[in-house]
Amino acid sequence: MARRTPTPPPAVPEHIVDIDVAEEMRGSFLEYAYSVIYSRALPDARDGLKPVQRRILFQMSEMGLRPDRGHVKSARVVGDVMGRLHPHGDGAIYDALVRMAQPFSLRLPLVDGHGNFGSLDDGPAAMRYTECRLDPAALLMTTSLDEDVVDFTPNYDGRETEPVVLPAAIPNLLVNGAAGIAVGMATNIPPHNLGEVVAAARHLLTHPRAGLDELMTFVPGPDLPAGGRIIGLDGVREAYETGRGSFRIRATAHIENVTPRRKGIVVTELPYNVGPEKVIARIKEAVDAKKLTGISAVDDFSDMESGLRLVIEVKNGFVPEAVLEQLYALTPMEDSFGINAVALVEGQPRTLGLRELLTVFVDHRLEVVRRRSAHRRRKAEERLHLVDGLLVAILDIDEVIALIRSCDDAAAARTRLMQVFDLSEVQASYILEMPLRRLTRFSRIELETERDELRARIEELSAILDDDKILRRLVGDEMAAVAREHGTPRRTVLLEAGPAPAQRTAVSLEVSDDPCIVLASSTGLLARTSDDRDLPADGERGPHDVVVAAVRATARGEVGAVTSTGRVLRVPVIELPTLPVTSTAPSLAGGVPLGALLELGRQERVVGLCSLSGDGPGLALGSARGVVKRVSPDVPATSDTWSVIRLDDGDEVVAAVELATGDEELVFVTSDGQLLHFPASSVRAQGRPAGGVSGIRLGDGARVVFFGAVEADRDSLVVTAAGSSGALPGTSGATVKVTPFAEFPGKGRATAGVRAQRFLKGEDELVLAWVGPAPARAATPQGAPAPLPPVDERRDGSGLPTSKPVAAVGGPLTPGGPRPQASA
Repeated sequence: MARRTPTPPPAVPEHIVDIDVAEEMRGSFLEYAYSVIYSRALPDARDGLKPVQRRILFQMSEMGLRPDRGHVKSARVVGDVMGRLHPHGDGAIYDALVRMAQPFSLRLPLVDGHGNFGSLDDGPAAMRYTECRLDPAALLMTTSLDEDVVDFTPNYDGRETEPVVLPAAIPNLLVNGAAGIAVGMATNIPPHNLGEVVAAARHLLTHPRAGLDELMTFVPGPDLPAGGRIIGLDGVREAYETGRGSFRIRATAHIENVTPRRKGIVVTELPYNVGPEKVIARIKEAVDAKKLTGISAVDDFSDMESGLRLVIEVKNGFVPEAVLEQLYALTPMEDSFGINAVALVEGQPRTLGLRELLTVFVDHRLEVVRRRSAHRRRKAEERLHLVDGLLVAILDIDEVIALIRSCDDAAAARTRLMQVFDLSEVQASYILEMPLRRLTRFSRIELETERDELRARIEELSAILDDDKILRRLVGDEMAAVAREHGTPRRTVLLEAGPAPAQRTAVSLEVSDDPCIVLASSTGLLARTSDDRDLPADGERGPHDVVVAAVRATARGEVGAVTSTGRVLRVPVIELPTLPVTSTAPSLAGGVPLGALLELGRQERVVGLCSLSGDGPGLALGSARGVVKRVSPDVPATSDTWSVIRLDDGDEVVAAVELATGDEELVFVTSDGQLLHFPASSVRAQGRPAGGVSGIRLGDGARVVFFGAVEADRDSLVVTAAGSSGALPGTSGATVKVTPFAEFPGKGRATAGVRAQRFLKGEDELVLAWVGPAPARAATPQGAPAPLPPVDERRDGSGLPTSKPVAAVGGPLTPGGPRPQASA
């Protein structure tokens, strides 16, 4: 069978059009640029909304998603907006909806979101998971849309209409700002405070010729959702004047003790559109690149309840204030915001200053209220026309009924009503449709009342339309009501300009190795003072605690803490907080607890401080069994802990005192009320492994309750407190005696000494003793001040009861050379 050759298709005539490529590109680009500028990127200066934002709010209003109703899926809103008004893809619509629901993006959110709408560091959940409805503020943007206040235009397919602009009862462009990139132009407007902007707009209503300086008294600068601090207002004023300018935003941070041993920088507010994760990443990059030093850790403790809390821990030895300045210079904790106030005015993109932006909004509100008033007057006049017709019919209701019954059809009845009662066609039609229940006598009273109200309403609306002053007053009152209902206090602090980051002079990050004094309190706190000038004068008291030990050091040096087991532990001075001990407050309430610095054994306690410089006459120790020892100033170079005395089983160190000259008097006080003092020079210095020599001879069952050193030529006091050995701690009050140290004669070492206090009935031991320079200060177990009885010149007299229990006693710290004061 022969194959058939297919018939070729008829030739299509060629149609080639020669065009100029440059002309085609120019035309296509201009069409694209026009579409981007007017339909996507730039907001309208009147309502401050881009087309997609306006369509979202309008469609949500049409869907009835008011604040008093439940949330609906965001996907439903996006679908309706895309299908009816905005055929540009669901991604762009959902992104715009999300931004209007983020409180960190807008100063006054317009959408009430339910679900994960993202953060500064993370994006939102998909639209199928989130829900939304209008925020109360959004009702102010769409109110009165059904009262012919704005023009409507056909949508993209011509089947429906949409508003060209929203009524916008709030100055949205300034309050919420705007950001967008078009073709050949861009806009970037920061948010402002609603109350301030409304105040400026109201001032412009009553003073149309107000200048920029007058308006800036109401709007001094932007008010960002995240707060922060604006540094320098020159750029802000330039932007308000020309529409272009820039300013710097700085995070809000303060320095506090984040641990007992370290200080930290706590950040509670970040610059606009800067998230904590971005800051943390930049800090880590700067630390890894060796550009930023002095930071040991960065932790983000932010949550929904307490808000932002970013803790930057500063290493010991670095000045937190200097580290904070470096953070401002090297991380987004200080950022720049460039204002470029471009918006559409009468369909044209324009760069606007503050006065122009307010003027456009005020003119828009005047036009909206004027059109609303005209619409309401027209509706009232139409209703009044009908009410007048009804009143005519009710007055002659019998004749009206007879006339209608005599007619063949409704058209004839309408014509006869118009002829007989001189009614319009509208009135006659309305009477024919009137239900029988309106024929009562009470209905006539209601209609007459309604007629009077309508006439008054028409007169009021006519006054608004005829008098520009009344119109402006009404617009101003409505603005004031909006500010009262939705206004919030300013969040952003405005500060004068400082040096730019690149112009800041270098500051030392590390703490300088300045001389200082390390102090220990009776409640177990350690701290350091900056210099001798911070020390209190003799006889002055502080509000809390007593200083029981002190030693000279340097800020980057070390001191030793002597424990009851005879060990010395190194303590880095840089890890101690610096406390200014003023002349009226020698308090260590802000010090660091000993347990946070030292690893102490069970039942081990710190009994004194010593210098590790290796100079001076050395350290004197006294034990509970009456042993005394002077230790040579021999400090191991590498060990963090070492022993300074060999103790017998059951013995412990009562106190350790660093000698200033070696000519002091060493003092023992025992539990059976004996006091012994002898020259320190009578005790030969020994090496660290030695066990010391006999210091005081103890009676049966007695123990040492105090050991210390005093200057022989200085007025000193002896404070003793007697109590019962059988009483539980804190259950029995003690009698306290204060006696001049000069009343106690010196005795030789290894003797029993002399009696320091005579026991009363029920007392059998000293529970506390202290010897040191006058005046003496006492503290309760909680560290609060405790009163002492007056000085008793009797060496062996009995004590007096006190109003508060005495747990520790200390003396003054003289600028000439503070020495440790032993605690009881």
